[in-house]
Formats: sequence, structure tokens, C-alpha cells
Amino acid sequence: MSVLYSILALVLTLGILVTVHEYGHYWVARRCGVKVLRFSVGFGKILFSRTDKHGTEFAIAAIPLGGYVKMLDEREGEVAPELIDQAFNQKTVWQRMAIVLAGPIANFLFAIIAYWLMFMVGVTQIKPIVGPIEEGSVAALSGLKEQQEIIAVDGTLTDSWQGVNFQLLNRLGDTGEIAISVKEGSVYTLPITKWLSDAEEPNPIIELGFTPYRPNVPPVIAQVQEGLPAQQAGLQVNDTILSVNGKAILHWLEFVDFVKASANKPLELIVLRNNSEVPVTLIPAFKKLNNGESAGFAGVAVQPPEMPEGFIRTQQYNPVDAALHAVSKTWDMSVITLQSIGKMIQGLLSVKNLSGPITIAKVANAQVQAGFEAFVGFLAYISIMLAVMNLLPIPVLDGGHFLFYVVEAIKGSAVSEKVQLMGMKLGMSLLLMVMLIALFNDVSRL
Repeated sequence: MSVLYSILALVLTLGILVTVHEYGHYWVARRCGVKVLRFSVGFGKILFSRTDKHGTEFAIAAIPLGGYVKMLDEREGEVAPELIDQAFNQKTVWQRMAIVLAGPIANFLFAIIAYWLMFMVGVTQIKPIVGPIEEGSVAALSGLKEQQEIIAVDGTLTDSWQGVNFQLLNRLGDTGEIAISVKEGSVYTLPITKWLSDAEEPNPIIELGFTPYRPNVPPVIAQVQEGLPAQQAGLQVNDTILSVNGKAILHWLEFVDFVKASANKPLELIVLRNNSEVPVTLIPAFKKLNNGESAGFAGVAVQPPEMPEGFIRTQQYNPVDAALHAVSKTWDMSVITLQSIGKMIQGLLSVKNLSGPITIAKVANAQVQAGFEAFVGFLAYISIMLAVMNLLPIPVLDGGHFLFYVVEAIKGSAVSEKVQLMGMKLGMSLLLMVMLIALFNDVSRL
């Protein structure tokens, strides 16, 4: 069922964002007097369509991985003399620029509106209070201490773990120092060299050697996944783990440490079930981690604990302040997306970080289950990524078309069809290569 839910979440996510993007093109094209022949969400076989009074066919197609707006254009077929003035290629270069930019702009506006709504309703976040610090790690050597609250990273204020993580992700691939400021007034410097440049799905907080503070989690099983070692061993929901190999277990993370260190090795558990102690032999399976190391896993989950009072803060703003924060958030996410692309081109970030539809589907499903706030935030982020990617000066993308029109505006005549065709072929080849890498990464993560 999880696969089906992931597919539905992917269709919902892409359906919303593609519709927003293509509607931007459609709306501006209509305002510029261009006749729109078809507005399609999806590619391939048409599953449903209707035609409005302007002769535009609105369609839903079978492959939900994109969409398009087809406009009347003399370059794509014969146009009736009475409709010539409605053809896209007959419009001024400034109108054509506006039409191609309208899609990405619509995605940016969608993100701003989504964040605006979130900030008005209120965003619940966890204070960035430092938890256990790994001995000998970069964080430990810098002097950072447990229970300290991080208030800034590299001089930028951070009022949540999301903010801390965002600022750290901005330093991926860099060489130098990360400055972490805490509430007590101290500033700790953590040296980095080509930081996590080869990492796949990097977790910067963990890599620095510390973890977010978490309240004590009792070792009570809340979920057992089908077909995995825990179920095969006979573990059940509501089992309390009392000991592993004779060692008493007081916290969930103690059990997790045992499992991680025992791939393909039997663990002798004593669990409390219905007021009776039950012996269980668990053999964790082998799992390769993103950093190349291996660990054991069992296929069980714990009930997330409630954070103590004072560890949670809610950001809620009036409409004006919410709008300002929404614009700022959209700008920040756009910058980090563009910087990440630049670092990949320079080789400072691994292409293993590229993700395709499978990863998007899994994350979308998780965000839908996490609730309205998480899903809206996810939609805003993907919308920004879609906008930034489409603005890249690559033929085939909106940014590539815009580049051709800029050249046309400067030189006073259109770029030759031969050059445009060559550019389209190069752009298509580049996009196909990126898509194949992303798909390969998706399959590898499975």
C-alpha cells in the first residue's frame, strides 16, 4: 500500500505544481493575444479533455511527469490567414519573453503564497538545543556542549533545527570554518575541507558530530514492518525491550545501537509482553549506509516522544509580516538551490544528490502523512526548485528560450533556426543525461 500512496502523492504534487507552472504560461499568452490550442497536465495519451469557448483544449494525460501549453505557431504548422495575428511567433520579442518567464514566476508566486499561509496559521518548530556530542568529533573538538541552544550559524540567525540545517546545507562542498553561535554568548568554529562533497543525501548536523536534543524514549515498539527481521523474530507492537544480550535497556537509542552494530548477528532479547517476560532472538539484516559504511537494521519503529515544554516555539505573524517572511524564505530557498547546482557543476557536490520521481514520490508520501503544514512546505520547496531549474539558460527549458529572445532583442533579429535547433539538441541531451543520473540514484537508494 505504501507504494500506491507514494504514487498518489507524486501525482498530487506534480499535478498541482505543473498546473501552476503551465497556467502562468497560459495566462500571459492569452493576455498577449496568443491563441492557446491545448493546456495539458501530463504527457502522452489524453485521458480527459474539454474545450472552452476560446477553442483551448484542457486535457489530463496519462504520464503525470510534466505538462505543456501548445500555442498557435507558424513554425509548427500552417496557420489560417485570419489567425496570423494570434500566432506566438508573430508577437513582439518582449511579449514572447513575458510568456516564457510566466511559468517560473507562477511557481515562485505559488511558493510565496504557500509560505504566507503557513506563517499566518503558525509554524511549529523545535528549538535548536544540542543533544549528545560524539567524542572526538569536529563539534566536540570545537568545545560545543550538550544542552546549548544554537542561535546563529555563520552569523545568520537560526531559531529552529530547520534553520540550522538550512545554513549548514549552504556550506556543503566548502573549505574553511563554520561559526556556530550559542545563546550563552560563545561562538565555536568548526573547520571543514571540501565538506561532504562526496556524500549522498548528507546529514550535516550528524556529520559535525552532534545530534538534536531528544527527550528520553522508552524502548517500547510502536510499529513492526512486514517481512523484515523484527517480524520474522516474532516481535510485536507494544513489546517493551528489557534487555539485549543480558544488558538492561533503558532507552530506545540503546537498543538502536545494538541493532546497528549487529548486522547478521543474533541478538538475545527479553521483552515484556502482556506482563510476561518473553525471550526473542533477533538477527538484524545488513544495510549499506550513504557514507559507505554498513549497519544492521531490524524493521521496527518507536512512538515519537512529546517534546518538553519550552523546547517548542511557534512562529505566527500578521498578514504583512507573514508576507515579508514568505518572500524572504522563497528568496533563501532559491539561492541555496542555485548554489547547489553551481557546486555540482564545479564538482564540489556529488551528483549522487540528484533525485528523480521515485525519491520525490517517497518524500511526498511522507510529507502528506506528516500533515498539512509539512505538505504545503514541501510543495513550496519543490515549486521553487521547478522555477529555478526552468530558468537555467539551457535550450528546451524556459530559460533557454528566454536567452534566445534576449539575443534577438540585442541584435534586432531572431537567432537562426539552425542555431536554435542545435541548441535544442544539446539541451535535450543534457536534460536526458541528468534525468538518467537522477533515476539511477533513485533506484540505487531503493
